[in-house]
Amino acid sequence: MKKLVCSAFAILGLAVLALAGAVSYVSTWKNPVAHPLDRTGKKVATFVISADESMRLGPEETLAAELRSRGVDCVAGYTVLPGELARDKEKAQAFLKRVGVAYAILIRVAGKAEELHYMPGTAWYAGPYYSSFWGYWDYGWSTVYSPGYVYADTVVSLETMVYSVEENTLLWAGLCRVTNPKDIRKVVKEIADAAGKKMRKECLIQ
Repeated sequence: MKKLVCSAFAILGLAVLALAGAVSYVSTWKNPVAHPLDRTGKKVATFVISADESMRLGPEETLAAELRSRGVDCVAGYTVLPGELARDKEKAQAFLKRVGVAYAILIRVAGKAEELHYMPGTAWYAGPYYSSFWGYWDYGWSTVYSPGYVYADTVVSLETMVYSVEENTLLWAGLCRVTNPKDIRKVVKEIADAAGKKMRKECLIQ
């Protein structure tokens, strides 16, 4: 199996939505016949699978720029494959072959959910000193109640898929969770770091 630039995988990953919470991969898979990846001259393309074309441009270019800054020959998918052709497999195949894309990083939102959490109320008790004014005064002020409340986290699940386009083979896959959408540039780095650590641990990159 051909080898991809290891630095590309070290910063692998990206968010389709603007996210900025804690990132964690809950599941990963490595092709058992894949060798540790090394430097080659192969071109990489980044793709975001989304029905909303506007959701492709920013994330795809952000990750591609990160890869290029590390010396990887990488292009954002929208620059080589027009959105209207993304659903046509034969035409997409012809376009990618024409521009020489050997490897692809695909990102897809696999789910989005609200997680509710309850923060219980609190009170501090000093003792039942009801018999005297100052005794109760002490007690009353020391038992001021702070009510409980419910808060929600938005959790987005994202699939990260790494393919050899030339061999039509999946090399690595991961499912991560990102909490509370905010800043896309920050989350690109967070997911990239998390993916890189996972793939190093799985001996896919050195």
